[in-house]
Amino acid sequence: MLASEFFKKYEGYCPKELAMADDPVGLQLGTLDKEIKTVMVALDIREQTVQEAIDKQVDVILAKHPVIFRPLDNLTDQDTQQKIILDLARAGIAIYTSHTNIDIVSGGLNDYFCEMLEMTEIEELTNFGLGRVGNIQPQTLAVFADNLKARFELTGLSIVSYDQSLSKVIKRVAICGGSGGKFYPDALAKEADVYVTGDIYYHTAHDMLSSGLTAIDPGHHIEVLFIKKVAQVLRAFNTDVTIIESDALTNPFIHQ
Repeated sequence: MLASEFFKKYEGYCPKELAMADDPVGLQLGTLDKEIKTVMVALDIREQTVQEAIDKQVDVILAKHPVIFRPLDNLTDQDTQQKIILDLARAGIAIYTSHTNIDIVSGGLNDYFCEMLEMTEIEELTNFGLGRVGNIQPQTLAVFADNLKARFELTGLSIVSYDQSLSKVIKRVAICGGSGGKFYPDALAKEADVYVTGDIYYHTAHDMLSSGLTAIDPGHHIEVLFIKKVAQVLRAFNTDVTIIESDALTNPFIHQ
């Protein structure tokens, strides 16, 4: 099957036009004007992802995080990030990125998070479609945090709260995959009891608490669920293209 035909199907589910301004989505490297047999879904493209794709004879990697996020001034083996791009090009592996558009699209990654947390009456968190907010069965912050860890298979998380007992009752949850700390005013405006997002800065956490908002930082890497979700979508196309899920470990953090 032509890669261009395959990704036309994907864009019918997740249009590139949904992405935020200046967000690099779609084809980033190589060509879609070729016959493909194997597509690998990955969160990040690091050295280990490249080797995995080469070993598994992958034709295209569909990744959430762009391998090229900012314009390049040069392209050499002397820079580790640039070498990743060169190694992919030498291997003839195309890269297609689905970044904020998969966060925004209905039935995308943030909606998948909501399903996992059994949220109801869901609405968009921001006015441009990033994040979600909805209701859950009332439970303490301690119970909610434990449920979050279990359902997202986390070894640890950070809770933004001055209350060591974690006794606050949670009924309404806002969630935004990736680095969504700057959207906490939206969570307040939507009357969330807790905001779940990654990469919360120390001073932002103080600002959240001063504003009356509790938060949980489960880490940016919860977006690894992109792999499972998107692989399910691609397999539902019922094409002759084999869909594989990257199992390369790209989480840079170890919680002990």
